[in-house]
Amino acid sequence: MSGQPGGPGPQNGPPSAGMGGPAQQAGVGQTGGGPQNTTQGSISQQNLNGIVIEYLSKKGYSRTEAMLRMESANTDREGRPVIQRVEDLGGDKYFKAFELARDWIEENLDIYKPELKRILYPLFVYSHLNLVMDCFPRERQKFFDGYKDLFIRTHESDIRILSTLSLPEHVSSNSVAQIYRTNKYRVTLSPQAYYNLVQFLEAKDKDGGTVVLSILQQYCNIRTGERGGASGSSISLIGAALGHGLKDEDVLAEDEGIPGHNPGSANTTASSSNVLVKLRLGLLPMDPDLAIDVQNELQDQDVKNPPDDGQNTLVQEFETLIKREQSDDTPAREDLPLPPYSARDVAMEVQKVRENRDRFKIEAKTGGTGPGLSVVMFTWHNTYDSINCLDFSEDNLLAAAGTSESYIRVWSLEGKALQSILPPSVDATPPSSSRRLIGHSGPVYAVSFSPSIKNDDPDPIWPSTAPRYLVSSSADKTIRMWSLDTWTNLVIYKGHDDPVWDVTWGPFGYYFLTGSHDKTARLWSTDHISALRIFAGHDQDVDTVCFHPNSVYVFTGSSDKTVRMWSIQTGSTVRLFTGHTGNLTSMACSPDGKTLASAADDGFIILWDLASGRRLKVMRGHGKGGIWSLSWSVESMVLVSGGADGTVRVWDVAVGGESTGPQGKVIAEGGAGTKIDGGATGGQGSSAAGGTAGVANTNVGGGGKKKGKEVVVTPDQISAFPTKKSPVYKVKFTRKNLVIAGGAYLP
Repeated sequence: MSGQPGGPGPQNGPPSAGMGGPAQQAGVGQTGGGPQNTTQGSISQQNLNGIVIEYLSKKGYSRTEAMLRMESANTDREGRPVIQRVEDLGGDKYFKAFELARDWIEENLDIYKPELKRILYPLFVYSHLNLVMDCFPRERQKFFDGYKDLFIRTHESDIRILSTLSLPEHVSSNSVAQIYRTNKYRVTLSPQAYYNLVQFLEAKDKDGGTVVLSILQQYCNIRTGERGGASGSSISLIGAALGHGLKDEDVLAEDEGIPGHNPGSANTTASSSNVLVKLRLGLLPMDPDLAIDVQNELQDQDVKNPPDDGQNTLVQEFETLIKREQSDDTPAREDLPLPPYSARDVAMEVQKVRENRDRFKIEAKTGGTGPGLSVVMFTWHNTYDSINCLDFSEDNLLAAAGTSESYIRVWSLEGKALQSILPPSVDATPPSSSRRLIGHSGPVYAVSFSPSIKNDDPDPIWPSTAPRYLVSSSADKTIRMWSLDTWTNLVIYKGHDDPVWDVTWGPFGYYFLTGSHDKTARLWSTDHISALRIFAGHDQDVDTVCFHPNSVYVFTGSSDKTVRMWSIQTGSTVRLFTGHTGNLTSMACSPDGKTLASAADDGFIILWDLASGRRLKVMRGHGKGGIWSLSWSVESMVLVSGGADGTVRVWDVAVGGESTGPQGKVIAEGGAGTKIDGGATGGQGSSAAGGTAGVANTNVGGGGKKKGKEVVVTPDQISAFPTKKSPVYKVKFTRKNLVIAGGAYLP
């Protein structure tokens, strides 16, 4: 015992602890044993938990031993705690969570993938906002740059705004950020997709599932129900995305987003009630006295020109039209003040009845190819790209073009001299087949003829039914009304603060509507110098405007990618249609007053049901650059469109129908080509098209030398009529269902 060194003995610890033994003494006084001590220390540190556990076991401290074993399982070799849950990673947890959700959705079944992808955008937005609020600047920038390209197409404006947020103060002061943080983002999923999502996230709670669930529960309003349009089919959305050949990220879901901000509701603000304002979409009843005069005149016409065998008399046709006007949703005549009718109105109504009876009737698609429509294309040459707009008169005898050189030129489509009622001493311009109207001090952006109709059997005692006025809008902030009798300027309307992009006449020739860069639309009448209504609500330019057939409502399309429907009586918004991913370029309301067609510069056409405020369908076939004109057939069964890709396209607007044949397609749009029918399966049409069915090549330059970007053509397209190199500025259905189109040749 005397030979043992002093100090703690084995009773103070297990022999393996190295306390007081020869090994410890052997190390004392060594000068060159640095590496050896480092290794010894490393081994001791690594086994420290095991040594303590062994000690507790021998002493019988079982509960303490169990707790230590449980806690030591979550430490690394250095004794630091090992993070096993993604939510403990700080700012990096949002990377892991987003990747987890995206990878699972990409590997999911195709039938659920389009709707499940809808949760990625709110997951991205709220993850980004949380990173800003939690002060993770580097992680925020990395996360935003890494995933923004997934959503830049459908949410470009919001992505641009979110990119400027880097501090909590920015979030507090930014209106868009506050919209997201104070409202829940709405997404609708089918029950099976929702069940699969929740089940997966709960199973992956440690891998980021808890983070995703937390965001969805706190910031999203996920509704479970059948995904579908008016048909109610649970797979109609899938049919739109897959069967039509569209990518799911190209079209926003109708019921997605924050009401009043993002696509998702016909309501006008986020706080609006779920109950929409009831609309009166029926046609405006005819004045009773006017109806009597028209009927008497039609009786005389039936006596002079009896109908052919099997053909209705004009009186029978008129009675059918009158009955069609009478419905529960017909507005009252008092809702729309109009001047007293004149003899010209009687003559026009008589001719409308005659044309309605004698028109080429379009009832439905036949044989999978649709009706055999005829298109008359007028092409302007040597314009040097100076024409900004075109319009055709409703009697199909005149065409007007507004130019970048500040003047308007009107042509006779029959080549006849355009006479003036002024004496030669006053009108020094010799009669010719065209007239130039000079007065604007800036480029002319829109022209519109007042309502008219061609009288095939003019009676000398009746006044002319030719167009009497032309209105034009310009970069000089004014609207001008021109007389087509004297070919002079009658009125200058002022009120807009910026260039006026669009102008159009109402159906009754008394009101007209304008849209401007000042973000407003204005309603005017021929007998008032100032605007009757100012429609304010858009966030950007009002680029295109149109009337409802009953004139009680008007529509405005804007660069903010929304369409608004306004009441003329109140001047307030009654519908807000959101879902376009490009700037609005044209709109047209169906003659039956139930459906609106809107088109944007991304090549998409969307049909909206006005009563329910729901999107009916999305149609695509045009290349990018803008769809500049839309027009409906008399029966509201067919839509035609024309645009920058140099084609006139015919669309079947029926909802829920299935295509019965391959799609029409055009190779080298804007180049030479022939008309292709939707049901063509071979022959000249197939040879001209080439390539894959349902795909059109958009090599606008023509010639086929350079392969352009392929554009999917949806099965709704019936026919495509390509021009050589003429962008189509205007398309128009006549009252007899002939299509007139116009454009300028650009070599």
